[in-house]
This record gives sequence, structure tokens and C-alpha cells, in this order.
Amino acid sequence: MPNRPRDEWLIPTLQALLDSQQLAELRREAGESLWETAVRRGFTKDEDILAALSARFRMPVADLSQATPEARNAVPESLARRYRIVPLRISDSIIDIATADPHDLDCEHTIGFATGRTVRMHLAPPGRILERLDELYRPERAVEKLLQNLGDYDVQTATPEEDGELDVDAVASQASERPIIKLVDHIIAEGIKQRASDIHLESQEGGIVVTYRIDGVLRQAMVLPRAVGIPLVSRIKIMSSLDIADRLRPQDGRARVTVNGARVDLRVSTLPASTGEKVVIRVLDSRATVLSLDALGLPPRELERIRGLINLREGIILVTGPTGSGKTTTLYAALRSIQERGVNIVTVEDPVEYKLTGIVQVQVNEKAGLTFAAALRSILRQDPDVVLVGEIRDRETATIATQASLTGHLVLSTLHTIDAASAVARLVDIGIEPFKIAASLKGVIAQRLLRRLCQHCKVQMTDPVPPRLARWFPEGAQIYKAAGCPECGGTGYRGRLAVQEILVSDAEVERRIAAGESTDRIADAARAGGMRTMWESGVDHVLAGSTDIEEMLRVLEVPEERVERPAPRADRSRESQTPARTTLVTPPTNRTVVATPRSATALTEETFELADELLHAAPTRKGGGCHTVLLVEDEEPLRKVLRDLLERDGFIVAEACDGVAALDEIDRHAPDVIVLDLNLPRLDGYGVLRHLRSRAATARLPVLVLTARGDEDSEVRVFEEGADDFIAKPFRPRALSARLRSLIKSSAR
Repeated sequence: MPNRPRDEWLIPTLQALLDSQQLAELRREAGESLWETAVRRGFTKDEDILAALSARFRMPVADLSQATPEARNAVPESLARRYRIVPLRISDSIIDIATADPHDLDCEHTIGFATGRTVRMHLAPPGRILERLDELYRPERAVEKLLQNLGDYDVQTATPEEDGELDVDAVASQASERPIIKLVDHIIAEGIKQRASDIHLESQEGGIVVTYRIDGVLRQAMVLPRAVGIPLVSRIKIMSSLDIADRLRPQDGRARVTVNGARVDLRVSTLPASTGEKVVIRVLDSRATVLSLDALGLPPRELERIRGLINLREGIILVTGPTGSGKTTTLYAALRSIQERGVNIVTVEDPVEYKLTGIVQVQVNEKAGLTFAAALRSILRQDPDVVLVGEIRDRETATIATQASLTGHLVLSTLHTIDAASAVARLVDIGIEPFKIAASLKGVIAQRLLRRLCQHCKVQMTDPVPPRLARWFPEGAQIYKAAGCPECGGTGYRGRLAVQEILVSDAEVERRIAAGESTDRIADAARAGGMRTMWESGVDHVLAGSTDIEEMLRVLEVPEERVERPAPRADRSRESQTPARTTLVTPPTNRTVVATPRSATALTEETFELADELLHAAPTRKGGGCHTVLLVEDEEPLRKVLRDLLERDGFIVAEACDGVAALDEIDRHAPDVIVLDLNLPRLDGYGVLRHLRSRAATARLPVLVLTARGDEDSEVRVFEEGADDFIAKPFRPRALSARLRSLIKSSAR
């Protein structure tokens, strides 16, 4: 006589769900469980039986993913398997369990006695209960079932510190002993196969979620039982030489794997979170990183500007952008190009992501005192031609890098800024003086990465371009969009390309940086010098069919239409206002000498005639006391007029055409007084004043400011910066000489 099913009590419920023929077959074929047989034969579903039982017994349906470790620890595995129940939650007086048999009073009494709490039952399918028991009490068994459906990879692991070749037999033997090792190997190998740049393992309420960052976008790969979380993280920590007992502090390590014969370095980072440790594995696969400028996918014009920067022999070149924007790849590609010149290249990085043949690479080790600044200081004693600093993070590193660039070294580094012009503001925030930035900074490359359209499945876009983008895309332009195919995993994209804006420091950009002008003003000057924005670069790629509008909008912001407005009166720069004509009025005739702004290239005949008239009209005075006046003025015609006037009054005149030159002339001539214009290239008058007042040798040197800015704000600021006198143009020449003598006399007391 066949054994009766253990859940024969379920027949009244099944009669409402099955027809008579199905029920008869079920009774003939049922082994231990009617429920499992009915679902296996396809007569009904777990959900239908649960709904019927829940209504019949007025019991809630269990959420098996909510099982807590405290409840699992309260119920021994032997009892849980004997009664086929899953402990869900436990409190001081109640324990919730999931069961497929609400009639099992023996289970209720035994669990209540073992835990000392009242048992509250919830309904769950018997098959799912058995799976959940394996996940809770035997995670290795759950992993074994999972691995049965996964592909096999030949994965060997070792920490980077291990010397020699990997012991293949030992690693293979170890992998066969522990399913959790196979699981970790599969996760890493599958990520490498799918071209993932990062592998994320995050503990959530529903389990351990594994996601891959492919072409800059996260894709969920699998969800593992929560019970495998701790052994999974422990295995990764062992691979990367981290402390498996320390789960309360972030840790960073490195590992190396060989997948199907290809060696790949891994950078591992752990972070304690409320639901368990999160692990991020950065995949450093040198095979997937093409270290060539030509392979970056740049238009010829941008590529030529980059080549022009890296062919320099001195100065600082910065690459900016957020994490994951390809800064390191661009820098390494630049180093490869520079290396062809046969120069000594040294890098200091944290970490050294890719090993470059023929280049000395230094790994930062802050625990040992080898910081960026300390390493950079030592590197400069190694006779380098080119220095790569992984990232400028603090003032000390920035200062040493700036000094190195000013003493004949080419320095490459990275910053985290949103665009090229913002790099200047970042350096100022770190603590570098604007005039030093102006003298050392040769260029900034800001970049982002866009996903490249899959060439196998891209299709032409038939929808009209959104109205807000119409001005960038001409009517009738051939634009493509993503479709999706097996080659690209159904995403429509495969690979990435760079969009860049390249700021090259010319005379005007340098002047605005030294003057401490705003980021927008520096960007305006850079655009006037040929810089194209990342948005414009992205538009070019869309029109070329390399990417689509949707991807460009995902990464880049649509630029706002700029409206030119008059600058405020307190603006520091001359160009922020309408370029004014500087005037000089002669006492006898009240006629005006007009000096064109610095941007002009020629003077009118009237200017020279009026200048002559002014010189003849100015009275000659003897007895200037042979005092030296430093005349700081960028407009040569006006400087010549002022020099002649002062020399006729008996002064010895030294000249400087910009702020940086003025500081050099002060040290060379030791003037008794300075006549200082505010609008100067490289370093403006305010910057000169600040520098003078910060040095003990020049703190009391008399300074008379002579400027076309006659507004109250400028005058107030001039005195705040430490000037001794202020004259606005136009002015009376005799008054200028008198004020200079008064200042010299006062300073001599």
C-alpha cells in the first residue's frame, strides 16, 4: 500500500483549484507532498494555493527574504529541517515562522518550547522553504545549486605581493573545496568577460546584489542569498590581503587574478553599511585600455591641441573630471607619446593602476610617510624631464608641482573639477597664488566619457530633434540612436569615447588668471582663443554617428543661452566693462591725449601731436632729488608720455609693462616710489599691491595708483589693498609730480 502524503489535509483546498481528472491523477502520483506534485505537474501554482490557504485559515503569507539572523540563531537547524519551517523574526515574547502546514501542532509546541516564545505561523510554499533553509543554514549548498547553472572559468588568484608564478594545482584544488571560492571567481571572471570597469557587491534586504559597471552604467548581474554575504566578503578580503575580522572600518587592498590565461589586476575597497559591508572591485585590465592618443576618438582639432600641450618642455598640464571620466587613461596615453622623445619620466600615483614599461612609477604609501608631496620632493632630485602626479589634493603637493613647473619640468596631474576653467579656482582654493598659476599653467583638459553606439545595431533616428536642441543640429542631419542586439547585450552601446574641452593658456587667459578674475571670465578668454566646450564636442560625435542624443544628455548638461549684461562697477577686470579710452588732460589747453587700450595695434597721428603739445606745455623742474620712480603701465604710448614728464621734472624713471615684471623691477632698481596702473596683464595692480605689502622689504614703499577707474568702489579698494595715494585719469601733470614728492618725503621721515 503506498504511503499517504503528509499534506493530505490539503485536498479540500485543491478541490477548488483542480478539476476532477487532475485531482484523480494527483492522488495516484502524489508521493510525500500533494502540494509539490501539483505544482510540478503544472496543475496549479504556489501563489494560487497560498491565496486559497490564506483565505481559508486567515493566515498571512510569509516574506521569506525577511528572515533575520536572530531568528535563525534561536531555532536549531535540526528542528527547522525536521518541521520544514523558516524562522522569520523573533521578539521577547513571539517568534514568527513560515510553514506549509498550518495543522502541524507538534511543530508549534516544539518550537515554542525550544525558544520560550509564542509561535505565530505564516504560510509559504514547501519548495521555497527548503531552498531558504539551505540559504540560511547551509549557504555553501545554496551556492552549489547556483553554480550548477553558471559557466566554468579557469580563474587563478594571488595578491600582488606574492612573487613568482601562481601554483596552478594548489589554487585549483582549493577552488574545488569551497563553493564560495568558485562563486567569487565566477563573479570576477564574468565581470571581466563583460568588460566591466567596476564590480559592486551590495548587501540589501532581498539579498546580495551583484552589479557590473559596463561602459559607465551599472547593470545588475545577479542576486545572491544574504547568508552568503559574510563568506563572500571574507573570500574577497583574503584575496586582497585585508583583515577579515575588521568589519567596522573601510579597507583598501589589491589582488591579481588570471582568467583563462590573461592576467588582470584588481583594486578592492570595502565600506561598512547598515545592511552589511559593501565591496567595490575596480578591474584594471590593461588589455582593454588602449594607451594611445589616437585611440581616444578625438576630432583632429582637439587632438592637435593636446599634442601641442604635451610637446611643451615645462609648465603644468591638468586633466580634470569626476571619478571614472578617463583621466588616468588620457594621462597614460600622453606619457606614451612623450616617451617617444627619449626623456626621463617619473610618476607618483595612488594607486599605480597600470604598469608602463620604461617609466619609473612610485606608489604612494601614507602609512610609511610616502605622501604625494614627499614623493614629489624626492622625484625632483632624480633629474626628471616629465613628472606625473596622480592627483593634486593639498596645498603642499600643489606648491611643489608649481615650483617644479617653473624650474623647467613638465608636470602632468589631475583635479576633480566640472570643467577646464574651474581648475584655476580649485588651485586658488588649495592655496596657490593666482600669479603663480598664471605663470605655470599651460593647459587644462576637461573630459567626460560617452557610450559609443553599437555599430551592429544602431538605427537612424526618425523622431524630430527636441526644440531646445534644434540650434545645434541642422535640419536634415543624419542622427542615429541605440537599438540593441546580442553583440552589445541589448543596450545599444558598446565601448566609450571621450568628449573634451581643452583650455590652452595664451596671453589673455594668463592675464585674467593672474588678475584673479572669475571662472566665467577665464572661460570666455579661453573660448576666444579657440577652446570648444564638451557640449560642442558631444554634438560633433552625435553628428558623426558615434553616439546619440540620449547618451549625450545623460552625461552633459544643455548649455544655457548666454545673455551679455554690463558688468558691475566693482568688477576687477577692464574687459568686464566696455573698453574705455584713457585720457590725459593738459593744463594749458585742456586738450586730451588719447591712449588706445592694450588690445589696439596702432595710434592716430593726433595722439602723437597732442602728446608733443603736452610735453612742450609741461614746465621743466629741476631738483627732483634724483629720486627713482617705477612706472608700471601696460600702454606703451601713455607710458612714454609719463616717463618724459617725470624725467623733465628731475626723476629717474624705471619702467614695467605688467605686474610680474613690476615685481622684478622693484628688486632690481629699489625705487623710491611707484606709479601703478590697475589694469595690467599677468598680474593686475591689486595683486602687485598685495604682494608688496606682504613683504617686509616693500611693506612701506610708497605707491601711487594712477588709473582710469575713477569710481568710488575702485578708490576704496585701492586703499584697502595698501596704496598711499590715488589719482584717476585724466589728471594734471604738475599735481602728479607734487604728490610723488610728498609721498617720498613722508616715507623718509
